[in-house]
Amino acid sequence: MDTDFYRMKRLPPYVIAEVNGLRAAARAAGKDIIDLGMGNPDQPPPQHVIDKLCEVARKPDAHGYSQSKGIPGLRKAQANYYANRFGVELDPATEVVVTMGSKEGLASLANAITAPGDVVLAPNPSYPIHTFGFIIAGATIRSVPTTPDEEYWRALESAMAYTVPRPSVLVVNYPSNPTAEVVDLAFYERLVAWARENKVWVLSDLAYSELYFDGKPTPSIMQVKGAKDVAVEFTSMSKTYSMAGWRMGFAVGNKELIAAMTRVKSYLDYGAFTPIQAAACAALNGPQDIVESNRLLYHKRRDVMVEAFGRAGWHIPPPPASMFAWAPLPPALKDMGSLEFSKQLLLHAEVAVAPGVGYGEEGEGFVRIAMVENEQRLRQAARNVKRYLASLGHNGAPGSEN
Repeated sequence: MDTDFYRMKRLPPYVIAEVNGLRAAARAAGKDIIDLGMGNPDQPPPQHVIDKLCEVARKPDAHGYSQSKGIPGLRKAQANYYANRFGVELDPATEVVVTMGSKEGLASLANAITAPGDVVLAPNPSYPIHTFGFIIAGATIRSVPTTPDEEYWRALESAMAYTVPRPSVLVVNYPSNPTAEVVDLAFYERLVAWARENKVWVLSDLAYSELYFDGKPTPSIMQVKGAKDVAVEFTSMSKTYSMAGWRMGFAVGNKELIAAMTRVKSYLDYGAFTPIQAAACAALNGPQDIVESNRLLYHKRRDVMVEAFGRAGWHIPPPPASMFAWAPLPPALKDMGSLEFSKQLLLHAEVAVAPGVGYGEEGEGFVRIAMVENEQRLRQAARNVKRYLASLGHNGAPGSEN
Protein backbone atom coordinates (compact mmCIF):
# COMPACT_ATOMS: atom_id res chain seq x y z
CA MET A 1 0.00 0.00 0.00
CA ASP A 2 1.38 3.41 -1.01
CA THR A 3 2.18 5.65 1.97
CA ASP A 4 4.15 8.23 0.02
CA PHE A 5 1.39 10.80 0.35
CA TYR A 6 1.56 13.86 -1.90
CA ARG A 7 0.97 16.51 0.76
CA MET A 8 3.27 14.83 3.28
CA LYS A 9 6.09 15.01 0.74
CA ARG A 10 5.62 18.78 0.59
CA LEU A 11 5.95 19.23 4.36
CA PRO A 12 9.50 19.31 5.75
CA PRO A 13 10.29 18.13 9.28
CA TYR A 14 8.98 20.67 11.79
CA VAL A 15 12.24 21.75 13.40
CA ILE A 16 10.53 23.45 16.33
CA ALA A 17 9.21 19.99 17.26
CA GLU A 18 12.79 18.93 18.03
CA VAL A 19 13.02 21.52 20.78
CA ASN A 20 9.53 20.65 21.99
CA GLY A 21 10.55 17.02 22.29
CA LEU A 22 13.63 17.91 24.33
CA ARG A 23 11.51 20.16 26.55
CA ALA A 24 9.00 17.38 27.22
CA ALA A 25 11.77 14.91 28.03
CA ALA A 26 13.46 17.37 30.39
CA ARG A 27 10.23 18.02 32.23
CA ALA A 28 9.55 14.29 32.48
CA ALA A 29 12.97 14.00 34.11
CA GLY A 30 11.95 16.58 36.72
CA LYS A 31 13.71 19.62 35.25
CA ASP A 32 12.21 23.06 35.91
CA ILE A 33 12.02 24.29 32.33
CA ILE A 34 11.13 27.95 31.82
CA ASP A 35 9.09 27.73 28.64
CA LEU A 36 9.48 30.82 26.46
CA GLY A 37 9.02 28.83 23.27
CA MET A 38 5.29 28.66 22.58
CA GLY A 39 3.04 31.73 22.47
CA ASN A 40 0.64 30.24 25.00
CA PRO A 41 -0.94 32.91 27.25
CA ASP A 42 -0.63 32.20 30.97
CA GLN A 43 -3.59 34.39 32.03
CA PRO A 44 -7.28 33.34 32.08
CA PRO A 45 -10.09 35.07 30.19
CA PRO A 46 -12.30 37.56 32.09
CA GLN A 47 -14.63 35.99 34.60
CA HIS A 48 -17.77 37.22 32.84
CA VAL A 49 -16.67 35.35 29.70
CA ILE A 50 -16.23 32.10 31.62
CA ASP A 51 -19.57 32.68 33.33
CA LYS A 52 -21.30 33.11 29.95
CA LEU A 53 -19.74 29.88 28.69
CA CYS A 54 -21.08 27.99 31.70
CA GLU A 55 -24.49 29.67 31.53
CA VAL A 56 -25.08 28.74 27.89
CA ALA A 57 -23.57 25.27 28.29
CA ARG A 58 -26.24 24.50 30.92
CA LYS A 59 -29.01 25.04 28.37
CA PRO A 60 -30.35 21.73 27.01
CA ASP A 61 -30.61 23.06 23.47
CA ALA A 62 -27.05 24.40 23.31
CA HIS A 63 -25.34 21.14 22.45
CA GLY A 64 -26.35 20.54 18.87
CA TYR A 65 -24.55 21.57 15.74
CA SER A 66 -23.73 25.26 15.51
CA GLN A 67 -23.23 27.41 12.40
CA SER A 68 -20.05 26.98 10.40
CA LYS A 69 -19.80 30.68 9.57
CA GLY A 70 -20.57 31.68 13.16
CA ILE A 71 -23.75 32.59 14.98
CA PRO A 72 -25.25 35.94 13.86
CA GLY A 73 -24.65 37.65 17.20
CA LEU A 74 -20.94 36.88 17.10
CA ARG A 75 -20.52 38.12 13.54
CA LYS A 76 -22.33 41.31 14.54
CA ALA A 77 -20.07 41.69 17.59
CA GLN A 78 -16.98 41.46 15.39
CA ALA A 79 -18.41 44.04 12.99
CA ASN A 80 -18.97 46.33 15.97
CA TYR A 81 -15.37 45.80 17.06
CA TYR A 82 -14.11 46.98 13.68
CA ALA A 83 -16.44 49.99 13.78
CA ASN A 84 -15.30 51.01 17.27
CA ARG A 85 -11.59 50.21 16.94
CA PHE A 86 -10.86 51.11 13.32
CA GLY A 87 -13.86 53.12 12.12
CA VAL A 88 -14.57 50.44 9.51
CA GLU A 89 -18.12 49.40 8.59
CA LEU A 90 -18.66 45.70 7.87
CA ASP A 91 -21.75 43.75 6.84
CA PRO A 92 -21.98 40.86 9.36
CA ALA A 93 -23.89 38.77 6.83
CA THR A 94 -21.46 38.96 3.92
CA GLU A 95 -18.16 40.43 5.15
CA VAL A 96 -17.55 38.51 8.40
CA VAL A 97 -16.98 34.82 9.05
CA VAL A 98 -16.05 33.18 12.34
CA THR A 99 -13.02 30.87 12.30
CA MET A 100 -11.55 28.39 14.75
CA GLY A 101 -8.61 30.70 15.35
CA SER A 102 -6.84 32.65 12.64
CA LYS A 103 -4.72 29.57 11.82
CA GLU A 104 -7.75 27.54 10.70
CA GLY A 105 -9.11 30.54 8.85
CA LEU A 106 -5.97 31.02 6.81
CA ALA A 107 -5.85 27.31 5.97
CA SER A 108 -9.51 27.26 4.93
CA LEU A 109 -9.12 30.29 2.69
CA ALA A 110 -5.97 28.80 1.16
CA ASN A 111 -7.95 25.70 0.24
CA ALA A 112 -10.79 27.82 -1.11
CA ILE A 113 -8.79 30.01 -3.49
CA THR A 114 -5.62 28.08 -4.36
CA ALA A 115 -5.06 25.75 -7.28
CA PRO A 116 -2.01 23.48 -7.70
CA GLY A 117 0.76 25.52 -9.25
CA ASP A 118 -0.45 28.92 -8.08
CA VAL A 119 2.24 31.22 -6.75
CA VAL A 120 1.76 32.87 -3.38
CA LEU A 121 3.94 35.62 -1.94
CA ALA A 122 4.61 35.11 1.76
CA PRO A 123 6.99 36.75 4.22
CA ASN A 124 10.16 34.99 5.32
CA PRO A 125 10.51 34.55 8.24
CA SER A 126 6.85 34.04 9.03
CA TYR A 127 4.42 32.02 11.09
CA PRO A 128 4.33 28.57 9.42
CA ILE A 129 0.65 28.65 8.39
CA HIS A 130 1.40 31.66 6.17
CA THR A 131 3.39 29.40 3.89
CA PHE A 132 2.37 25.83 4.64
CA GLY A 133 -1.35 26.52 4.51
CA PHE A 134 -0.84 27.26 0.83
CA ILE A 135 1.74 24.53 0.27
CA ILE A 136 -0.76 21.98 1.58
CA ALA A 137 -3.28 23.41 -0.90
CA GLY A 138 -0.80 22.84 -3.74
CA ALA A 139 0.67 26.29 -4.20
CA THR A 140 4.27 27.34 -4.72
CA ILE A 141 5.70 29.94 -2.34
CA ARG A 142 7.87 32.85 -3.37
CA SER A 143 9.35 34.55 -0.33
CA VAL A 144 9.42 38.28 0.26
CA PRO A 145 11.08 40.11 3.15
CA THR A 146 9.35 40.74 6.44
CA THR A 147 10.82 44.17 7.09
CA PRO A 148 8.55 46.79 5.44
CA ASP A 149 11.27 48.96 3.92
CA GLU A 150 12.04 49.85 0.30
CA GLU A 151 13.64 46.45 -0.21
CA TYR A 152 10.23 44.96 0.50
CA TRP A 153 8.64 46.89 -2.36
CA ARG A 154 11.50 46.01 -4.71
CA ALA A 155 10.95 42.34 -3.85
CA LEU A 156 7.26 42.61 -4.70
CA GLU A 157 7.98 44.24 -8.05
CA SER A 158 10.64 41.65 -8.85
CA ALA A 159 8.26 38.82 -7.98
CA MET A 160 5.60 40.18 -10.30
CA ALA A 161 8.07 40.74 -13.13
CA TYR A 162 9.89 37.43 -13.05
CA THR A 163 7.54 34.80 -11.61
CA VAL A 164 5.55 32.47 -13.87
CA PRO A 165 2.69 32.16 -13.32
CA ARG A 166 2.24 35.61 -11.83
CA PRO A 167 1.56 35.53 -8.08
CA SER A 168 -2.11 35.76 -7.18
CA VAL A 169 -1.96 36.13 -3.38
CA LEU A 170 0.19 38.11 -0.95
CA VAL A 171 0.26 37.33 2.78
CA VAL A 172 1.14 40.11 5.23
CA ASN A 173 1.38 39.89 9.02
CA TYR A 174 1.86 42.98 11.17
CA PRO A 175 2.55 43.02 14.05
CA SER A 176 4.70 40.21 12.75
CA ASN A 177 4.99 36.76 14.21
CA PRO A 178 7.87 36.08 14.76
CA THR A 179 9.73 39.37 14.20
CA ALA A 180 7.29 41.76 16.01
CA GLU A 181 7.73 44.37 13.27
CA VAL A 182 4.90 46.87 12.74
CA VAL A 183 3.64 49.12 9.94
CA ASP A 184 1.68 52.35 9.73
CA LEU A 185 -1.45 53.14 7.75
CA ALA A 186 0.62 54.63 4.92
CA PHE A 187 2.12 51.17 4.34
CA TYR A 188 -1.34 49.66 3.90
CA GLU A 189 -2.41 52.50 1.59
CA ARG A 190 0.56 51.77 -0.66
CA LEU A 191 -0.13 48.04 -0.43
CA VAL A 192 -3.78 48.33 -1.44
CA ALA A 193 -2.80 50.47 -4.44
CA TRP A 194 -0.15 47.91 -5.42
CA ALA A 195 -2.60 45.01 -5.07
CA ARG A 196 -5.23 46.72 -7.21
CA GLU A 197 -2.66 47.51 -9.90
CA ASN A 198 -1.28 43.97 -9.95
CA LYS A 199 -4.57 42.12 -9.39
CA VAL A 200 -3.30 40.33 -6.29
CA TRP A 201 -5.37 39.29 -3.29
CA VAL A 202 -3.96 40.45 0.07
CA LEU A 203 -4.45 38.32 3.18
CA SER A 204 -3.63 40.30 6.31
CA ASP A 205 -3.00 38.47 9.59
CA LEU A 206 -3.76 40.94 12.40
CA ALA A 207 -3.76 38.44 15.28
CA TYR A 208 -1.71 40.76 17.52
CA SER A 209 -3.73 43.91 16.84
CA GLU A 210 -4.14 44.84 20.51
CA LEU A 211 -0.66 43.98 21.79
CA TYR A 212 1.06 47.22 20.83
CA PHE A 213 3.40 49.18 23.06
CA ASP A 214 4.65 52.72 23.53
CA GLY A 215 1.24 54.23 22.72
CA LYS A 216 1.23 53.41 19.01
CA PRO A 217 -1.99 51.52 18.08
CA THR A 218 -1.66 49.11 15.18
CA PRO A 219 -3.75 49.92 12.10
CA SER A 220 -5.92 47.62 10.00
CA ILE A 221 -5.65 47.30 6.24
CA MET A 222 -9.44 47.67 6.21
CA GLN A 223 -9.04 51.34 7.14
CA VAL A 224 -7.79 52.02 3.61
CA LYS A 225 -10.36 53.09 1.05
CA GLY A 226 -10.86 50.26 -1.44
CA ALA A 227 -9.26 47.62 0.79
CA LYS A 228 -12.39 45.45 0.62
CA ASP A 229 -11.86 45.15 -3.13
CA VAL A 230 -8.58 43.26 -2.66
CA ALA A 231 -8.17 42.13 0.94
CA VAL A 232 -9.33 39.87 3.74
CA GLU A 233 -8.07 40.31 7.29
CA PHE A 234 -7.79 37.74 10.07
CA THR A 235 -8.01 38.49 13.78
CA SER A 236 -7.98 36.28 16.84
CA MET A 237 -9.26 36.36 20.40
CA SER A 238 -6.39 34.17 21.59
CA LYS A 239 -4.05 36.86 22.88
CA THR A 240 -6.37 39.86 23.19
CA TYR A 241 -8.72 38.09 25.59
CA SER A 242 -6.44 35.24 26.77
CA MET A 243 -8.63 32.71 24.96
CA ALA A 244 -6.02 30.73 23.01
CA GLY A 245 -7.48 27.29 23.74
CA TRP A 246 -10.99 28.43 22.85
CA ARG A 247 -9.98 28.70 19.17
CA MET A 248 -11.94 31.82 18.27
CA GLY A 249 -11.03 34.04 15.35
CA PHE A 250 -12.49 35.94 12.41
CA ALA A 251 -11.97 36.79 8.78
CA VAL A 252 -13.43 40.04 7.44
CA GLY A 253 -13.35 41.94 4.18
CA ASN A 254 -13.84 41.09 0.51
CA LYS A 255 -17.26 39.49 -0.05
CA GLU A 256 -16.07 37.07 -2.74
CA LEU A 257 -13.25 35.72 -0.60
CA ILE A 258 -15.47 35.51 2.48
CA ALA A 259 -18.10 33.63 0.45
CA ALA A 260 -15.51 31.19 -0.92
CA MET A 261 -14.09 30.56 2.52
CA THR A 262 -17.56 30.14 4.03
CA ARG A 263 -18.45 27.58 1.39
CA VAL A 264 -15.33 25.50 1.99
CA LYS A 265 -15.82 25.65 5.76
CA SER A 266 -19.40 24.44 5.36
CA TYR A 267 -17.98 21.14 4.07
CA LEU A 268 -15.38 20.86 6.81
CA ASP A 269 -17.02 21.90 10.09
CA TYR A 270 -20.19 22.95 11.86
CA GLY A 271 -18.49 25.81 13.67
CA ALA A 272 -17.28 26.11 17.22
CA PHE A 273 -19.36 24.89 20.15
CA THR A 274 -22.25 27.36 20.54
CA PRO A 275 -21.49 28.19 24.21
CA ILE A 276 -17.97 29.17 23.17
CA GLN A 277 -19.36 31.47 20.50
CA ALA A 278 -21.78 32.99 23.01
CA ALA A 279 -18.91 33.56 25.43
CA ALA A 280 -16.92 35.20 22.63
CA CYS A 281 -19.86 37.59 22.16
CA ALA A 282 -19.63 38.42 25.84
CA ALA A 283 -15.93 39.15 25.47
CA LEU A 284 -16.41 41.49 22.50
CA ASN A 285 -19.53 43.20 23.80
CA GLY A 286 -18.68 43.38 27.49
CA PRO A 287 -16.10 45.27 29.57
CA GLN A 288 -12.81 45.71 27.73
CA ASP A 289 -10.57 46.01 30.78
CA ILE A 290 -8.65 42.88 29.86
CA VAL A 291 -7.52 44.35 26.55
CA GLU A 292 -5.65 47.16 28.26
CA SER A 293 -4.47 45.00 31.17
CA ASN A 294 -3.01 42.39 28.81
CA ARG A 295 -1.28 45.13 26.82
CA LEU A 296 0.25 46.51 30.02
CA LEU A 297 1.16 43.01 31.21
CA TYR A 298 3.15 42.17 28.08
CA HIS A 299 4.66 45.65 27.94
CA LYS A 300 6.02 45.26 31.47
CA ARG A 301 7.27 41.76 30.73
CA ARG A 302 9.01 43.08 27.63
CA ASP A 303 10.85 45.71 29.64
CA VAL A 304 11.83 43.23 32.36
CA MET A 305 13.05 40.66 29.84
CA VAL A 306 15.08 43.12 27.75
CA GLU A 307 16.71 44.62 30.83
CA ALA A 308 17.42 41.31 32.61
CA PHE A 309 18.70 39.45 29.55
CA GLY A 310 20.82 42.46 28.61
CA ARG A 311 22.57 42.41 31.97
CA ALA A 312 23.02 38.68 31.54
CA GLY A 313 25.03 39.36 28.40
CA TRP A 314 22.37 38.81 25.73
CA HIS A 315 21.18 41.98 24.03
CA ILE A 316 17.58 41.71 22.80
CA PRO A 317 16.00 44.58 20.84
CA PRO A 318 12.72 45.60 22.52
CA PRO A 319 9.77 44.53 20.34
CA PRO A 320 7.30 47.34 19.54
CA ALA A 321 4.32 44.96 19.61
CA SER A 322 3.12 41.35 19.99
CA MET A 323 4.01 38.92 22.78
CA PHE A 324 7.33 37.92 21.20
CA ALA A 325 10.88 39.17 21.02
CA TRP A 326 12.95 38.38 17.93
CA ALA A 327 16.37 37.90 19.43
CA PRO A 328 19.66 37.59 17.55
CA LEU A 329 21.90 34.84 18.89
CA PRO A 330 24.59 36.07 21.28
CA PRO A 331 27.45 37.20 18.99
CA ALA A 332 29.89 34.63 20.35
CA LEU A 333 27.45 31.82 19.55
CA LYS A 334 26.04 32.98 16.23
CA ASP A 335 27.87 30.24 14.32
CA MET A 336 26.06 27.61 16.39
CA GLY A 337 22.83 28.15 14.45
CA SER A 338 19.42 28.79 15.93
CA LEU A 339 18.34 25.16 16.28
CA GLU A 340 21.47 23.98 18.04
CA PHE A 341 21.53 27.10 20.22
CA SER A 342 17.91 26.44 21.26
CA LYS A 343 18.79 22.86 22.15
CA GLN A 344 21.83 23.88 24.18
CA LEU A 345 19.91 26.62 25.97
CA LEU A 346 17.28 24.10 26.96
CA LEU A 347 19.78 21.50 28.13
CA HIS A 348 22.17 23.81 29.99
CA ALA A 349 20.07 26.84 31.00
CA GLU A 350 16.69 25.09 31.26
CA VAL A 351 15.13 27.82 29.12
CA ALA A 352 13.05 26.91 26.08
CA VAL A 353 12.92 29.26 23.06
CA ALA A 354 11.85 28.72 19.45
CA PRO A 355 14.62 28.45 16.83
CA GLY A 356 14.31 31.15 14.18
CA VAL A 357 14.98 28.73 11.33
CA GLY A 358 11.63 27.13 12.14
CA TYR A 359 10.01 30.25 10.65
CA GLY A 360 11.93 30.11 7.37
CA GLU A 361 15.54 30.17 6.28
CA GLU A 362 15.69 33.94 6.77
CA GLY A 363 15.05 33.30 10.46
CA GLU A 364 18.45 31.68 10.89
CA GLY A 365 20.57 33.55 13.41
CA PHE A 366 17.56 34.40 15.61
CA VAL A 367 15.30 32.80 18.18
CA ARG A 368 11.76 33.78 19.09
CA ILE A 369 11.17 34.41 22.78
CA ALA A 370 7.56 34.33 24.01
CA MET A 371 6.81 36.55 27.00
CA VAL A 372 4.46 34.03 28.56
CA GLU A 373 6.08 33.65 31.98
CA ASN A 374 5.76 36.10 34.85
CA GLU A 375 8.42 38.66 35.67
CA GLN A 376 10.02 36.52 38.38
CA ARG A 377 10.41 33.63 35.95
CA LEU A 378 11.81 35.94 33.26
CA ARG A 379 14.47 37.12 35.70
CA GLN A 380 15.18 33.51 36.64
CA ALA A 381 15.58 32.70 32.95
CA ALA A 382 18.08 35.57 32.64
CA ARG A 383 20.09 34.21 35.58
CA ASN A 384 20.15 30.77 33.96
CA VAL A 385 21.27 32.28 30.66
CA LYS A 386 24.02 34.23 32.40
CA ARG A 387 25.37 31.05 34.02
CA TYR A 388 25.26 29.24 30.68
CA LEU A 389 27.14 32.01 28.89
CA ALA A 390 29.67 32.20 31.71
CA SER A 391 30.24 28.44 31.49
CA LEU A 392 31.28 29.00 27.87
CA GLY A 393 33.63 31.81 28.84
CA HIS A 394 31.30 34.61 27.71
CA ASN A 395 30.59 36.96 30.58
CA GLY A 396 27.73 39.44 30.50
CA ALA A 397 27.82 43.10 31.30
CA PRO A 398 28.74 44.07 34.86
CA GLY A 399 25.94 44.30 37.37
CA SER A 400 23.38 42.11 39.06
CA GLU A 401 20.92 40.23 36.90
CA ASN A 402 18.16 40.47 39.50
